[in-house]
Amino acid sequence: MVLHEQVTWLAKLGFAARGLVYLVIGWFAIDAAIRGGTVADNQGAIGSMADEPFGQVLLAVIAAGLFGYALWRVTEALADPERTGSDGKAMLKRAAQMISGVAHIILGWTAAKLALRPATASSSTSPGDESARDWTAWLLSQPLGRVLVATVAIGLFAAALLQAKKAWKGDFVRELRNPAALPGYVCTMGRIGYGARSLVFAIIGGFFAVAAYQSHASEAGGMADALGTLQAQPGGAWLLLATGIGLGLFGAYSLIEARFRRISVELPG
Repeated sequence: MVLHEQVTWLAKLGFAARGLVYLVIGWFAIDAAIRGGTVADNQGAIGSMADEPFGQVLLAVIAAGLFGYALWRVTEALADPERTGSDGKAMLKRAAQMISGVAHIILGWTAAKLALRPATASSSTSPGDESARDWTAWLLSQPLGRVLVATVAIGLFAAALLQAKKAWKGDFVRELRNPAALPGYVCTMGRIGYGARSLVFAIIGGFFAVAAYQSHASEAGGMADALGTLQAQPGGAWLLLATGIGLGLFGAYSLIEARFRRISVELPG
């Protein structure tokens, strides 16, 4: 087994790309809370960058980073370089790593397509919601389709619980180099960020649970739908504002991870 510095570098670029995406999502949410604008999901946030100066170059860099991050996550799941183990808890963590890897492959592909075809970038702020409904319709058309969609819902609820656990315990900072030397607010930023992600994941899981129960793909949704649901509640502007700040802080923490995260990427050499 050898350490591949190129993959390590791409993984760090991936943390930076993820951070930038979440900063944009947080900004859209805060803007929607204050001025009644439109919320965006992660794919919509990526698309919004296409119209910026040097947007194609920025999207190409983001695509490379997201692909690198995905490769690292898949490597963690398959090769287990950190020796997580094979008990139930470890396998749940490795399954989450694989799901994260696949999700970031999709995001990377979205960024790559927009880099090549920027004219389509502003068509929607929530293409992820549309994709969620398309995939749900496809799953429902398969044998045991409702069970498959219910499994997705369970996976999202599990992810929400894992994010909530990180927010509660704050032990994720151990993954950074020399965490004791970092300011205390770094952990606070991460805890708020993971808490916001936990809430969003739980709401999306609820969408898929209803879609499975009613066997209607139209009930499924993604991040923009989840944020829109918060916005529609009594006091929704404050809920959306708080969640947007949390997602933005998660983006900022991801940028810190890009600099200080300990990354073990070992592949057969």
